[in-house]
Amino acid sequence: MSSQPREQWSSRLAFLLSTIGSAVGLANIWRFPYTVGTGGGAVFLLTFLLSVVALALPLLIAELMVGRRYRVSPPNAIRAAAVEAGASPRWRYLGLAGVAAAILVLSFYSVVGGWVMAYILDPAADSAGIAQARFDGLVGDPVRLFGWSSLFLWATVAISARGITGGVELANKVMTPILFLLLLAMAGYAMLVGDVAAAARFLFTPDFSKVTPDVLLDAFGQAFFALGVGATNLMAYGSYMDRGEKVIRSSVIIVGSAVFVSLLSGFAVFPVLFAMGLDPAGGPALTFVTLPYMFAHMPGGVVVGVAFFVLLFAAAITSAISMMEAPVSFLSERLGWKRAHAALLSGGLSWGLCILSVLSFNIWSDVKPLAWAGLLTDKTFFGLFDYLTSNVVLPGGGCLIAVLVGWKISRAVQAGELGEGLAFQAWRFCIRWLAPLALAVIFAAKVVE
Repeated sequence: MSSQPREQWSSRLAFLLSTIGSAVGLANIWRFPYTVGTGGGAVFLLTFLLSVVALALPLLIAELMVGRRYRVSPPNAIRAAAVEAGASPRWRYLGLAGVAAAILVLSFYSVVGGWVMAYILDPAADSAGIAQARFDGLVGDPVRLFGWSSLFLWATVAISARGITGGVELANKVMTPILFLLLLAMAGYAMLVGDVAAAARFLFTPDFSKVTPDVLLDAFGQAFFALGVGATNLMAYGSYMDRGEKVIRSSVIIVGSAVFVSLLSGFAVFPVLFAMGLDPAGGPALTFVTLPYMFAHMPGGVVVGVAFFVLLFAAAITSAISMMEAPVSFLSERLGWKRAHAALLSGGLSWGLCILSVLSFNIWSDVKPLAWAGLLTDKTFFGLFDYLTSNVVLPGGGCLIAVLVGWKISRAVQAGELGEGLAFQAWRFCIRWLAPLALAVIFAAKVVE
C-alpha cells in the first residue's frame, strides 16, 4: 500500500465545485430532458425529486461520510468501515466492484463524450433528415468515432494524472462555473424566444394517467444518474475532505445544485421545442438529432448550439474525472505507484473496453455478446455495459452501501461524523429503511425485466 501523503482539497469552495462537477454530468443535461419527455413530464419529475431526497441524498451523505472518516480509496475505506464495525472484511469487494464499474462506465461514457466534442464544431443541421444522417455518419465510422472517444478519454486521464489540486480541482474550478453560466444564458435565451408556458405546463402539471411502473423505475434511475451515487466515486472525493467540513450541509448543496441544473436544462430545451412544434419525447436522439435541427431554425442558433455542446462537454468532463478517482486512488495505494502511472493504467483499461463500445455502432452492430445464453439478446457491447452499470451496479451497489452504513456502522460513529439533530434522524431513517428497501425493489425489477 502506498505511503504517499494524502492530498486534500485546497478549500471548501474547491471541494464543492469539484463534487458538484462530479454530480452534474451528462445525466443532468443530456439524459434529463429526454427522460422527462419520454416519461410524460410532471409525473416523472415529481418521482425524480422524491427519489433524490429520499434515496440519492442519503446515499451521497453516506459515501462522503465513509470517505472522509477513513481517508483512503473506496475499497480500503469500505473494508476499514466493516472491520471497525466488527463485520467481515469481505465488504471490500463492494469497493472493488465500484472500481471495476468506474473503469467500465468511463469506457462507454467516453463514446458519448466524443459525440459531444464532435458536435461543438458543427452544432446545426438544416433538416431533420440531414441531422439524422450526420449522426449516423459519425457513429457509423469506427475510425472517426474512436478518434473522438479517445480524445475525450485521454483528456480525462491527463487531468486526473496531475493530482487533486493541480488537476481535478483546477479543472473543476474552470469547468463548473462555465457550466452554470452557459446553462443560465441558454435557459434565459430559450425563455425569451420559446413557449415558456407550454414548457412549464409540461414540467409542472401532473398527468397521472402517465404513471406506469416503467416511468417510476426510470425516474428512480435518473435520480441516481443525476448524482452519480452507488458507484463510490463520491466516496473517493470524500476522502480528500477537511475534517471540519459539514457532510450533511455540503451534501444538500451538491444535491440542490444537481437538481437545479436538471430543471434548468429542461427550461433551456423545452420552450424552444414546443415553440417549434417538435417532440419532447425524442429519446436519446433528442440531443444529437432534434436539437441540431432546432439550432438551425432559431435566431442565433449556431452560436447557441456551440454554447450548448460546450456546456455538455463541461458537464461530461467533470463527471468523467470523478469516475477515475476510485480506480486511480485504489491502484496508487495497492501498487504503490505514482498517481500518473495509476491514471495511465486505469485509462488504458477503459480505452481497451472503449473499442468494444465504438464497434457496437458499426462493424459489430449485430454482435450481441450474451445472446448465446438467451440473455439481453438486444444488447450490443455498448448497450450491455450501459445496462450492467445502470441496472445492476448502481442500484445494487447503492443498496449494499445503505446496508453497510445504516446497519453495520454504529450510531455513535454515525453521529460523531454527522452530528446529532433532526437532519441526522431523518438521514438515519432513510439510510436504514427507505434506501435499502427501495433499491432492492429497483434492483430486482431491473434485473428480471
